[in-house]
This record gives sequence, structure tokens and C-alpha cells, in this order.
Amino acid sequence: MSDSQMLPATPEEIIQRRVLRFTIGITIAVAISALMNWTLSYIMPILLAKFLVDRQAPTIHTIYELVISMLLTIVIAWFVSVGLLEYPSLLMPLIAVLMFISYYLFIDPRWNFFATILLVASLIIPYAAIISPGIGMIVGVGLCFSGLVSVLLFTLLHIYLPDLAREKEQHAASSQSQNERLFESAKALIIAFPVICFFYTFELSGAMLTMIFIAILSLQTAGEKSIKISLFMMLTNIIGGIIAIAVYNLVSFVPVLSFYLGLIFLISLVFAHKMYSMPEKAMVFSTIFSTLLVLVSSTMASSNGDVDSKFYVRIAQIGGACIYLVIISYFIEGRKWQRLKRCFN
Repeated sequence: MSDSQMLPATPEEIIQRRVLRFTIGITIAVAISALMNWTLSYIMPILLAKFLVDRQAPTIHTIYELVISMLLTIVIAWFVSVGLLEYPSLLMPLIAVLMFISYYLFIDPRWNFFATILLVASLIIPYAAIISPGIGMIVGVGLCFSGLVSVLLFTLLHIYLPDLAREKEQHAASSQSQNERLFESAKALIIAFPVICFFYTFELSGAMLTMIFIAILSLQTAGEKSIKISLFMMLTNIIGGIIAIAVYNLVSFVPVLSFYLGLIFLISLVFAHKMYSMPEKAMVFSTIFSTLLVLVSSTMASSNGDVDSKFYVRIAQIGGACIYLVIISYFIEGRKWQRLKRCFN
């Protein structure tokens, strides 16, 4: 029977299909990440989750975003490998410019994926090369491969489990004007860049996760009611951390891949149902799920010893990022930013 002859799907059937696709997709992504375990493999399930929640179906624009994000990632890795690290007076301004561009594009839903990859690449590739000389290109290739696999999985999931909604959602352009986007991007950069400079200056080992969280969350806390948003982010990340501790301890007690994937399947099923059945609270459940997925999958991907301490160090890093955002939000709350606004008017 052709699609045109089929009866329209009910809202319940549409939600069930999306929940099934999300659950199966995340479980497969975590399995691939655990089995192949390439550099930054744990980022791939997070990118896939972002696709599945934010986008109804893949489009040609998705492929376009992937290609240019991969090219820019390799370009950044190449510049790092040919000696850019030897000129910090050029490196830090370049990182600031890339962060600003990422924030500006992040505000536009059509460029959300590309902006995420660009922001992560501009922060972690130079930092990884500083901590471990010669690893910049390896990290860049690993990030590109994570993006490629996430897009392939996203496409395959929609081929075999297509969305049942008749009306396809379209990503509209940002509702903010160009000047407003520039202003919000500048505020986010002011919030995040000082702590990025701190980490780069002192070359603190294991700080990449903190930088990524601060960089991504700073755009969300740059607007009005920044303290409330920061507290919300702290609360959701705490809940995600608590669930991650429970999952990690269960997997440590039964260190079998099938048991680990079974837990991921059940957790993904619960959170997918919450996100799709209560869209007004989707951001809450999505943030909690992303936090626990980052913590658990990044720890399981660690091949070195002392995994226990690394897991709790990562929790402390995310907590530190949230505390920083709450503190900085307290100082920026209520400020008019007149001088900054004049720069973009």
C-alpha cells in the first residue's frame, strides 16, 4: 500500500515511532562507540541524540553541514600541527574569533550542528595538542569521524524507521536580527573566554570537558534571567550526574557489554518517552540525558587505568562549569551592556 493510501498516523503512533527510533539509535551508537573506541568516539552518541531531538528528518543541508564542519576541523588540526601553538598571541585571538562565529551560527537552528562541531574543534584540538604534542590531527580526525558516523546513523534510522508525521518540520531562520545575534554572541564570548584563557595558560590536564560545557552553556546563560537559567542548568546537570553515578556503579558491578547496552536502552527509552510526549519539558530531559551520556560514555571509552577516579573527576568538571556559570551570571544579571550594544548598532 502506498503512503498516499495509508491512513494518517495518530499523535500516539507518531510519538511511539520517534521514541523507538531514538532508543534504538542511541543504543546502537553507544555500542559502536564502545566497540570501536576511536578518539572522541563518546561524542558520536551525543551528536546523534542532538540530531534525533532537534531534527525531524535528514536533509541535504545536514550533509552540507557535515562536509564543511569536517573540512574546517581538518583545517584547524592542520594549522595546529604546523606550528600555530608556538604563537599564543595569534592562537588565542583566533580561538576567540572561531568561538564568536560558532555562537553566531548556533543561534540559527539551521546551523546548529555545524556550530557545535566548530566550537568543539576550535577548543579541544589546540588544547589537546598543547597537552600532548602531535595529537592535534588525531583529535581532529576523531571528531570528524564522530560527526560522520552520527549523520550516517541518523540517515539510516530515518530510512528504516521513517517519521510518521505528514507535515515535515522546517528549520526556520533565527527570529533574532543580525545585530541581536551579534550582541548575544559577544556576551557569550565574554562569559566563556576568560576561563578558556585560564585553562590554556596553565595547561590543566583533563580540563577539556569543562571547557566544552562552559563554552556551549554560556550562550544559553547570556540572555535575560541568566541566574535562573544557570541554576536550571546546574540542577539538570546534577540530576544527570546522579543517574550517571548509578549507571556507572551498576556497570562496574556487572562489567559486561550486553548489560551496559541494556541499561542504555532502558534509560534511552524512558527519556525518549519524556522528551517526545512532553515537548514543553524536552529541554529539561534532553539536558539530563546528555549529561549522563557524556559522563558514562566518556568514562567507558577510557582505556587507561584508574577509571573510577576519572569518572568522578569528570563529574567534578561539569559541576565546576555549572558553578562558574552561576557565579558569572550573578555579576552580569541586570546589566544593560550599553557599550556592547552600541558596537552592533
